Amino acid sequence: MPKFILSLVFICMTSILWSQSSQQEKLEQRKTQIQREIRDNENMLKGIKSKEKSAMTIYLIQKNKIKLKENLINTTTKQTRLLADDMYRNQLRLNELNRELNILKEDYSKKIIQSYKSRSEQSRAMFILSSENFLQAFKRVQYLKQYTNFRKAQGEEIKGKSLELIAINKKLNIQKVAKQKLLAENVKDRLSLVKEREEQEKLVNEIKKDKNRIVSDIRKKQSESKNIDRQIDRLIREAIAEANRKAAAEKAKAVAAAKAAAAEKAAAAKSNWLSKKPATPAPAAVVEKEPAAKVEVSSSRIELTPENKLIADGFRANRGSLPWPVEKGFVSLGYGDQAHPIYNTLVIHNSGVEITTEEGANARAVFGGEVASIMILSPVNKAVMIQHGDYFTVYQNLSSVSVNKGDKVSIKQSLGRVRTSGETGKTVIKFLLLQNTTYTNPQGWLSNM
Repeated sequence: MPKFILSLVFICMTSILWSQSSQQEKLEQRKTQIQREIRDNENMLKGIKSKEKSAMTIYLIQKNKIKLKENLINTTTKQTRLLADDMYRNQLRLNELNRELNILKEDYSKKIIQSYKSRSEQSRAMFILSSENFLQAFKRVQYLKQYTNFRKAQGEEIKGKSLELIAINKKLNIQKVAKQKLLAENVKDRLSLVKEREEQEKLVNEIKKDKNRIVSDIRKKQSESKNIDRQIDRLIREAIAEANRKAAAEKAKAVAAAKAAAAEKAAAAKSNWLSKKPATPAPAAVVEKEPAAKVEVSSSRIELTPENKLIADGFRANRGSLPWPVEKGFVSLGYGDQAHPIYNTLVIHNSGVEITTEEGANARAVFGGEVASIMILSPVNKAVMIQHGDYFTVYQNLSSVSVNKGDKVSIKQSLGRVRTSGETGKTVIKFLLLQNTTYTNPQGWLSNM
């Protein structure tokens, strides 16, 4: 029973340590990712500042950088806490080992002294030969063997615990160094964060000086955005109607083919029957042509074919794990109605998400599908719409497009170059996601967003 309890305790401790190690690895990976994103933001900031573009653009990138640094500090704090917990457990084990070793060594030394004394008083041979009978002599031999094995096991246990003690001491020393490093990193990041916030405050004050122009500019862009949304809505309805017409035509063709096959079969059967009867003049067959029915198709909901249903199911199954429409970047404007980052009373509507990326970035498909439309929204703003069953994704604000209507595209395939604004210096892609004509928040569909 005691062995079972010890085994159970050992298994529990091992699983806890493994879990801690796994969490540390995940946190380290997350920290590396955040640091990489911070470097990307710094590169974007350098590019924007060197061109002396709008303070609002710098503010948005700076805001994301501050958010990343806060995440980095939180991640480092979690790492430090996990490490401190692990160190505490190791220290407890160290204290326990020291106690166990002291008891073992004390007991072992007593046994050695006792053994030496008994050896001086009476030899092993005499101990065995003084037995009253053979059975007693045999038992004494077994006892001496067991006693020797016990002493040997005690010695091995002392050796094993001594080695474990050395290993834990070594691990604790490494952990202490790692903890000091994490604490130093945390202090450095916090100081950097204070500096970033001070810079941001200066930018906010600078932006507030030009409130009227900024508010007017936002309203103008919101009006343009609504017009573009109307264009996209119209094109999506046209794509839905076209898809439904094709599906209806295919269905009508299949029904007509089935009717023709049935009529041919009936005519063959009749011909067979007539050939067996005496020849009599038969009245000429009058074939009436059915008038072509006008097919009404929906422009708001796709009637899925089996193939399109498979694509739609695949798209839906990947919710939360779709790749971003650009390789690098951050969400500079989320989905839906939201307050302006500086002027809280000003409400901004966004039908998708805006992702700020680096200059020269390529837009890429988030899932396989068919190019439903290439849209020229303005002389400098193109968009690509891809159909995935009854889902549509729209990649807006492209300077050039590398696909054509009707092309089959694969996941992460390049669709064109994201446009860099000459006015603000920002490189932003607007990404929309719809099911039929219903706009959906893309942030819940893309991975780690």
